[in-house]
Amino acid sequence: MGPPRVVWIVSDGKPGHLNQSLGLAEALARVTTAGVHTLPALPAWRAWLALLLKRLPGLPLPPPDLIVGTGHATHLTLLAARRARGGRAVVLMKPSLPRRWFDLCIVPRHDGIAADTHTLVTEGALNRIRPTTAPDTQQGLLLIGGLSPHFGWDGDAIQLQIRSLLTRTPGMHWTLTTSRRTPAEFLAELPPFPNLTVVSHTATPLDWLPSHLARCGIVWVTPDSASMVFEALSAGADVGVFDLPVKPKSRVGRSIAQLADSRRITRFVTWCASGTLHPNLHPLAEADRCAKWILEWLKNKKRTD
Repeated sequence: MGPPRVVWIVSDGKPGHLNQSLGLAEALARVTTAGVHTLPALPAWRAWLALLLKRLPGLPLPPPDLIVGTGHATHLTLLAARRARGGRAVVLMKPSLPRRWFDLCIVPRHDGIAADTHTLVTEGALNRIRPTTAPDTQQGLLLIGGLSPHFGWDGDAIQLQIRSLLTRTPGMHWTLTTSRRTPAEFLAELPPFPNLTVVSHTATPLDWLPSHLARCGIVWVTPDSASMVFEALSAGADVGVFDLPVKPKSRVGRSIAQLADSRRITRFVTWCASGTLHPNLHPLAEADRCAKWILEWLKNKKRTD
């Protein structure tokens, strides 16, 4: 099997999951000119039926070379699509079904899976962000999350950290945005600052975050927003992470701690002491790394078939 010419993405309808799959598909398309097609995940009973009958109805698409999916709800459709139309099934997470059922697994390090010939471990979830060539170090971005199973939310503590940051950086202009998980009262309690622009997540179009990451040289993120931490690292920004209490045995908490220990990010308490952020000298490019790994795997597979 040569380089993939057709990539199918199975989507469960969740924007974050689709973002991961598109990140990989677009990275593959940059080096292979593969065409990308997106199809919805089937309900579980229909996916089982399609798998048993070896038939995927209503899909006038060219046969896939790769079928990519993120999210537990995509797994059965991935397998049914492979059985009906061929290709290789690639899952971008620790699957809920046996890993050996899929051709390739790409999993974030915090999932605790060891790499092998069919499994690649990544730094965080994949995304569509590419490194910025000339970020503006006088433009900063504040990305605020909220309630999370991994960190205890403390709005007052985040407010204090933001006020300290804004007060100590009067020459910078900051843009703050929230997420769907941010408590409603958070913005109402945030006092106005001359160097701060606030944009609620309800007022941000689909391309808002990528466009701001493309021009901001410094990004601060609450640690519960792990995907945004990795997106900021992929954009090439210097990244600071606000302090929140981590919950016991949190996989995401361990991932953030590993980034801090390796000096990829700077904790707020560390920044308070030094006034500087660890430079992002080597922006993440995990989607491109995964694309190269898949192409190498396909090349080796062709030799052994």
